[in-house]
This record gives sequence, C-alpha cells and structure tokens, in this order.
Amino acid sequence: MSPPTRPAGDPVIHYAAETFTPAEQDILRRYVTNLRQPVFALVNLPEVVKGALFARYSRTHKSLRRLLLDEFVDDLDISGDESIDATVGVARAEQLYQRVFVEYGDDSVAQLGAVHLACEQASNLLTKVLERGRLMSYLEQSTRYLAYDERVQGRYRYHRPPEVMGSQAGTRFVGDVDRMFDAYGDMVRRMTTWLTEHPDAAVSTAKGSDLARRRAIRAQAFDASRGLLPAASLSNVGIFGSGQAYEALLLRMRAHPLPEARSYAQMMLTELRKVIPSFLRRVDQPDRGIVWSDYLEANRVAMSEFAADLFAEDEPEPVPEVQLTDWDPTGEDKMLAAMLYPYTSLGEPQIAARVAQMTEAERMELVQRYCGERTNRRHRPGRALERIDYRFDVLADYGSFRDLQRHRLLTIEWQPLSPQHGYSVPTLVDAAGGGEAYDEVMELSAELYDTLAEAVGTLEASYAVSMAYRVRYSMQFNVREAMHMIELRSQPQGHEDYRRVVTEMYRQIAETAGHRAVAAMLTHVDLSEGILGRLGAEEATARRQSAEPA
Repeated sequence: MSPPTRPAGDPVIHYAAETFTPAEQDILRRYVTNLRQPVFALVNLPEVVKGALFARYSRTHKSLRRLLLDEFVDDLDISGDESIDATVGVARAEQLYQRVFVEYGDDSVAQLGAVHLACEQASNLLTKVLERGRLMSYLEQSTRYLAYDERVQGRYRYHRPPEVMGSQAGTRFVGDVDRMFDAYGDMVRRMTTWLTEHPDAAVSTAKGSDLARRRAIRAQAFDASRGLLPAASLSNVGIFGSGQAYEALLLRMRAHPLPEARSYAQMMLTELRKVIPSFLRRVDQPDRGIVWSDYLEANRVAMSEFAADLFAEDEPEPVPEVQLTDWDPTGEDKMLAAMLYPYTSLGEPQIAARVAQMTEAERMELVQRYCGERTNRRHRPGRALERIDYRFDVLADYGSFRDLQRHRLLTIEWQPLSPQHGYSVPTLVDAAGGGEAYDEVMELSAELYDTLAEAVGTLEASYAVSMAYRVRYSMQFNVREAMHMIELRSQPQGHEDYRRVVTEMYRQIAETAGHRAVAAMLTHVDLSEGILGRLGAEEATARRQSAEPA
C-alpha cells in the first residue's frame, strides 16, 4: 500500500514519541486512543478522573500518558476481562480536587469534566429554568412530534404542585387542566382532518410521498393545537454540561421562588454527585453555595419589592408584538471596520476613518467579500458580526417563547406568565372553524389562574396558563446570533408564531435601524407562507430513510 500523501507545501513535523513497557502499553490501551501520536482522547474513565488528570496536567512537566501511569495507575482495576471497560477508583481524584478546587479556589478545574443528565417530567415552567445557562447543551421534548393527550398510568402528563393540590383549589385544578388536555386532543383531531381535506395549492401539486404528507399534517396539527396546553404540561430535557455549569445552574435553582425548581435541584445534585462529586462539593456548604444562593434570593426579593412599589399605579400600555428598542446608529461602520481589522497592520481608529469615506458600493463589496458565497445558512462569517447589538422587546405567545429562549448566545429576560396580555389564535385554527373552542379553553385557563392566584399566589397560578397566552420578554443579540436565529427560525417548517416574530426582527433591523448591509448578509431568511411548511423537511427525512439499508 502506498504511503499517505499530504497537501503540497505541508511541512513534515516530527514529534517525540514516548516509550512504554509492554505492561504499561497494556494498561494505556484501555484509556487512551493511541500510544504514539501527540493527539489522543481519554476513554473508559469516570469524568472526575479525567478532570483530575487535566488538573494535575497543568502543574507537571509529565505527559498525560505518563501522568496516568505514574500517579493514577494504582487506582486502576486492570483485572478481569480486558474487552470491557475497566473501573477506576476515584480516591486520588477526590483528593486532588479537594486541594485544587476547594482549597485553592481554581474554578476552571470544574470545566474539565462533563455529564449527560436526563431531566424528565419537568413542567414547562421548570424547563425554562433548566435551559437558562449559556454554557450547556439542551434537547427538549418537542410539542411538534408527540401527542400530549396520551395518558400515563391513567393520568394526563402535567405537574401537580403539592402546594396547589393541598389547597382548596386542588380539585378544581385537576378537573380544569384535564378539560384543557381533552380540548387539546379534540383540536389535534380537528386540525388533522381539516389539513387532510384542505391542503394548499402548492402542496396539492407537490410530488411528495404519502408518508411525508401525513407527517407534515400531523406536525402542523400539533403546532396549531399546542397553545391549548397549560404551562403545567410535562416535558423531558436532556442536558450536557461541565461541572462548573451545573454548579451555577444548581445555585440558581436553589434560590428560585418556584418550589418545583428547588426540589428538582436536590434530585439533580444527588445524581450528579454520583458522577462528578468533587465538582459540586460547594453547592450546599454553608459558607460557599448556600451563601451564594442566599445572595441571589435576597437580590430577587429586594428587586421584586422595589419594582412593585415603583409601578404600583401603572398598567401595561398597548405595544407592537416586536419592537426594536435599542441599537447603535453607527453600528454598521463599526462592523465594517472590524471586518477589515485582521487583514491590515493599522490601528482601529485609522481603519474606521477610512471606512467612513467608503462609497455605498465599496461597503456592499466589503460585506460580500467578508461573507463569501453562503450556499446554505450554516455557512456563517466571522466575529466582526459581533460588533453590533440589537435589543428587542417582544410580547408574544408562550409557546414561541419556549423555542426562542433556547438560543443561548444572547441575553434574554422574561416576565412572569399570566393571562394579563391576552392570547394569540393560530390562523389555521380559525380557518378550520376551531376558534370558538380555542377561546373557551383560554377563558377556562384565565379563570383557573385567578382561582389559584387567590389560593396559592400568582407564581404557582402560572401552571394553569395556556401556552397561547402572551408573555413579555427582551432579547439582545449581535449580528452573528441574529444570522443564526432569524435564518433558522424563519424556515417554512417552523411554527407560524415564532416565524412571525423573527421575520419582524429582520424587517426592523433593515428598516428601523437602517442597517441594510446587515440585512443583506442574512441571505437565508425565508419570508414565504404556506400551510404545510413542514412538508419539505418530511420529504427529506423520507428520502434519507428510504436510502438506508434495511
């Protein structure tokens, strides 16, 4: 076999290869992906041990393989069948973390180990608390692909808060929420029938498979009906994050006013300590985590009281659904200068002065060259797009907020969920003649909210609020995140409510801010309309599945 080739001009780089005894090689093969190359991965080790190795790694001249052999091998159980993962004692790792992480306060060490954590049966209020951190990854159970009126052990899947169930409104809460789930199931069936009988012209002539069409109809029926579901509806969330990110999440949750969040935090802490105990040692220490959580809670209470007094006589004024509230009028010039900066030896003020003299044609050519040919929306230019920020005030349905809130490279704050701001009815529901039934559920939800607010307070009453009700939130993001979020969420397969929100953001960036060069970069914003926008995605799925071997 001929030796591998390398690109022309690529120099040969020689790395010093370590040598190990046969016995050492036998041990290392279980835990590293190769024995000679300077790049390798750790495998078959608990997260705490991986983190401990890296923590020690930063304070020794030894290679990681040699460090593993010299200082951790005594804790390795290398007996038994070599074809299965070995087990590792964590005593040495625990001692190291106690010294480096707790005693020395080196927080960065807690970034070196991560955990996949399943968080199931969480209410839709709790999922927003779980998904608040920027430096974590989340996957949440979708309302688009699953029927939420399926019962588990004879009961609909929604959170039954102990404080609500123990109140005089407990029986009514169960009865009314059950009725909301019943109405949701009826609406799904109504929408499925109507969409089957009334496809739009584009779909009726499409050469799509029956399977893709049925899937698209089903997804659209779920989309149109999800606003009837209460915030108490349960969801499953998968989280992947570092020890440091989990610590920050748990500190916030332990200070959260929602009892569900505090009790769930304790379950998470118990399970995480089975995997990365050292990372979370401080969470419930009186002089560490407890003090931090107390600080967060005290600030929240102080601000709630201050705001309540300050705005005691004020009522919300009518506002647009999406409103651009803050931007930099000179932002485009700053972005253009940032685009040029890495390609010159000049200082930023000198570059900015030259940008100010550019013609409109030169500005657009610069933008085009920097962005290149974006053949799909995943092709994104560099960090010059982070030079401009936009801030929006949004008053939209809670269902679309759930989807937009998961975008993490931005700043988002939201207000409590209540029926105060009214609700939105999907256009498809009205078209299918379901508007009256929809309104009845909204009235039921609002009345139940009022009952719970009187019995247990407005916070727990939020569980009764249907997702079609509007919630107010602010979003601040740069152009790079705008490109990702607006292009993604404007696609035809998206929900009509958040499509409407992000396309309005796009319009206001171009027209209100006057940043037409920015708008020109967002080449994959989809402004089209159509009933079965999901059909194209389902066709692609069907094609992939048909191509897979049986």
